Amino acid sequence: MTSTETPLSTGGDGTDRRRWFALAIVMTAAFMDLVDVTIVNVAIPSIQREAGASFSQIQWITAGYALAFAAGLITGGRLGDIHGRKRIFLIGIGGFTVASALCGLAVNPEMLVASRILQGGMAALMVPQVLSIVHATFPAHERGKVFGMFGAVVGLGAVSGPVLGALLTEWDLFGWGWRSIFLINLPVGVAGLVLGSRFISESKAPRALKLDLVGVALVTLGLLMLIYPLTRGRELGWPTWGYVSMAGSLVVLAVLVAYEKRKAARDGSPLVELSLFRVKSFAAGIAVQTVFGVALGVFFLVWTLYMQIGLGWSPLKAGLTGVPFSIAVSAAAGMSVQMLVPRFGRKVLQAGALVMAAGVLLYIWESGHYGLDIAPWQMALPLVVMGVGMGLIVAPLTDAILSEVPREHSGSASGLINTVQQMGNALGLGLVSVVFFGTIGDHLRPDQVGPAFSDAFHNALGWVAGVLGVIFLLMFALPKRPAQHVEGEQAVTGQQEPALV
Repeated sequence: MTSTETPLSTGGDGTDRRRWFALAIVMTAAFMDLVDVTIVNVAIPSIQREAGASFSQIQWITAGYALAFAAGLITGGRLGDIHGRKRIFLIGIGGFTVASALCGLAVNPEMLVASRILQGGMAALMVPQVLSIVHATFPAHERGKVFGMFGAVVGLGAVSGPVLGALLTEWDLFGWGWRSIFLINLPVGVAGLVLGSRFISESKAPRALKLDLVGVALVTLGLLMLIYPLTRGRELGWPTWGYVSMAGSLVVLAVLVAYEKRKAARDGSPLVELSLFRVKSFAAGIAVQTVFGVALGVFFLVWTLYMQIGLGWSPLKAGLTGVPFSIAVSAAAGMSVQMLVPRFGRKVLQAGALVMAAGVLLYIWESGHYGLDIAPWQMALPLVVMGVGMGLIVAPLTDAILSEVPREHSGSASGLINTVQQMGNALGLGLVSVVFFGTIGDHLRPDQVGPAFSDAFHNALGWVAGVLGVIFLLMFALPKRPAQHVEGEQAVTGQQEPALV
């Protein structure tokens, strides 16, 4: 790692303490992004009513953010490698804060849509730096603890958005209504900008790299052609051009791979570092991450629809129902990387997939047993089991993917991790139209809505359980034990044993 500041030591001095402050700052930024992805959904009825937004504009308020975010992640990660992760992180969090202010102050739906697209673009600069700063700043034997914390943040962020959105909308702070869900980012963003400039140390690739503009154009075009139809396909009735676009995206991405190979051979500055895919842990982990994103994309949407439309619950009641899930994910994520993975390796992740699948099957049974009279407390057990399973996956998976990645490519790797997660989520959202809405009739009487949504929920969860089974099998391609834990033990004990792969 090259740095414009003194590298952080592993001792007990002031410099060592600074990196834990830096970790808190980047984790807060990651949490802010995770919440912002879901918080808007709760406020959509208020936005539509008070801002006079059309149905198409409402779709773009959510889709615009997702598309800008997904399309920019790989480029954002590489910019951190080239120009410095701290610098790009601060630009990203500063821009995200400004965009949040513009969203909150939007005078019409058009301004809100444009501000959301800007917000997604700034998140694409900010988010990849989180993992790359951790990877470049912390020595190997400490990363397990750090990724455990990251997994806990993911768990909290997964369900905090709907709860926070419902609370802010219902409280109507200062008479701001739906605007408060965006304006709440301002103090957090400003604090992150000020503290980040002080406590985060700069790091970048050890040799000079140049931004691959052709690669940027190809990857952005390819991802947009793939993710846009997946994001909006259901609302648009799956038009033919959507399938043509998705097929064309594969051609564009194939051209990207060929170009990046030539670029790497010519000057060693490709946008996508294809050599990463020769690292077994990275390639296998990326495959698992993509499929896991599909499972999460299906579950979280159908779960929300089931509770709010099928059962008729308020957004706040539905959001609070997810609290046991969030707590379980956070607890299991922290324990998995620090205590279980060093001892049991990839078996922990595979156990997580099986436990999460068991929780899904238990949820199917309980929702069928209690029917439309099911109460939030009766959902707690399957949600806790699912949360434990997810916690055993999210933190160790990130750990495993990055364990053998060279530090100079940590930004590119982080961008790829986040990108495939978004692609998986988008694919999962697209599958919802088949596995959930595909089983619901077009014209339902009011008394038919609950049973229809409950049956569709069971069908979708069956698919989620099946996908988790596929994930379990894919995990056999992961190294038996993440290399950095072995490296960490060597750093502590001085032993020179080879990594178990």
